[in-house]
Amino acid sequence: MKAKDIFFKTLPFVWAKLLLGLATVLISGILLAVLMGIGALIGNDNAGVIMFVIWLCGAGVVRFFLTHYIGYMLKAGHIAVMVEAVTTGRVPQNQIAYGKQKVTERFATANIYFAVDKLISGAVKQIQRGIGRVGNLLSAIPGIGAVTGLAQFFIGLSLGYIDECCLGYTFYKKEQGAFKSAADGIVIYSQNWKTLLGSAAKTMLMVVFGLIGITLALFILLGFIFRLISVPGIWAFLISFFIALAVKSAFIDSFILSRTMAAYMKVAPSTVITFDLHGKLCGVSAKFKELFNKGAQEQNQQVYAGTGSI
Repeated sequence: MKAKDIFFKTLPFVWAKLLLGLATVLISGILLAVLMGIGALIGNDNAGVIMFVIWLCGAGVVRFFLTHYIGYMLKAGHIAVMVEAVTTGRVPQNQIAYGKQKVTERFATANIYFAVDKLISGAVKQIQRGIGRVGNLLSAIPGIGAVTGLAQFFIGLSLGYIDECCLGYTFYKKEQGAFKSAADGIVIYSQNWKTLLGSAAKTMLMVVFGLIGITLALFILLGFIFRLISVPGIWAFLISFFIALAVKSAFIDSFILSRTMAAYMKVAPSTVITFDLHGKLCGVSAKFKELFNKGAQEQNQQVYAGTGSI
């Protein structure tokens, strides 16, 4: 199944992500209005600044809970359905329920999922920094710092989708423990990093220009409305930016993930894992070493349980 088909056939997750993002904006907006109202009632010159600082903290807590807990689990379900679509060519009828079921089967608890996801993300970034040291060898060339800096920026954006693909491999390799499959998924990325990172980097401009374009369009619209009701333009910009983030997370991120996942799962099943690469990556990344060790513990527990059941 092509990336475009995967994106359109998994739209229920895209809409769910959008609703979650807009709910975050709405709650943050209501909190802002309440705190600014309190500041106005107090009447102190510094009250507005204090209320704004409180709002930033409160909005951060709201965003963390909704996007980093509910949003992460929603993302995991979306990845599970994408893997099913790529590998079998079909999409489950009730996608949300299917995704929830697969995440529960694979990780048992949210804490296990968060542990795997965090280790994957950290390991991929550490490994990429090791690969990126090649750019340091070129530092003597005039102006190369700006070029490599820009390249690292886009690579950093790309990694957000690569580690999700490594997470997707845990749904593909159902017969292994989650930590072991995640470690293998990272090894597969390491063996195919040029192809996979190149594929992801081609779509990175969509993230940057898409976010800028959506923010500007919303700012013009909201700025005009806010001007009519005598509300400072900074609020229009903030709200526009948060709405743009919600749209980006739902549509742009999902589309790029579908492209990256399709490229990853195209090479993953046929990749013969170089097992000595596990040891090399353990030396490069402390996060990978932790993930690898947890995978080894999983295997030992499975062997012990199997032996005990005979």
